[in-house]
Amino acid sequence: MSERSRTPAEDPLSGRPLTSHERQAGEPWDASYHDGPAPWDIGGPQPAIVRLAAEGAITGTVLDAGCGSGDNALHVASLGLKVLGVDVAVTALEIARGKARERGIEAEFAAADALRLETLGRQFETVLDCGLFHAFDDKERLEYVAGLASVTAPGGTLYVLCFGDHGQEPGPHPVSREELRAAFGLGWDVIAIEPDLVQTRQQPDGAPAWLATIKRA
Repeated sequence: MSERSRTPAEDPLSGRPLTSHERQAGEPWDASYHDGPAPWDIGGPQPAIVRLAAEGAITGTVLDAGCGSGDNALHVASLGLKVLGVDVAVTALEIARGKARERGIEAEFAAADALRLETLGRQFETVLDCGLFHAFDDKERLEYVAGLASVTAPGGTLYVLCFGDHGQEPGPHPVSREELRAAFGLGWDVIAIEPDLVQTRQQPDGAPAWLATIKRA
């Protein structure tokens, strides 16, 4: 039996179907946090998120979709904003809650499937996606964007930071500007898609990325 055929179809902890990335990796997202920091866990917030926050671009109630171990959410919460970070990786959420306690920062973290964001039953003025969009295949992106539509308040802003297909040494699953724009159709206004960087443990100086600013109609 091949390794691929032995890959489970569901997350053993939650029973949710594994995403295309998880099936390719052969393990659920939570496993990335079992033996030390995940590859995308740089020990602090992404510089792009810090910059957006410093510019006053992150306002109102905030959702961090795919928050991981919480550094982006905690940075935003430290500025006095009300933040909910969601992820399917329960180990990452435990780490995030521990960081919040240690730093004395008030932030909420909850287990939730990014492909079923409508189950949150809440809306947010700002939604952050830092390194999640590029991990989904075309079908999953349709589900994801539909969920984003349900949680982004009318007039609210979504920021997507994802690996881009430009520059040298792109990260895994690079996305083109055209793919990113095409994912957000009716009900969305793509304001800008600008070159940026995503830092990882393997690429501490940053991998080529896009930072998209998208408004909810």
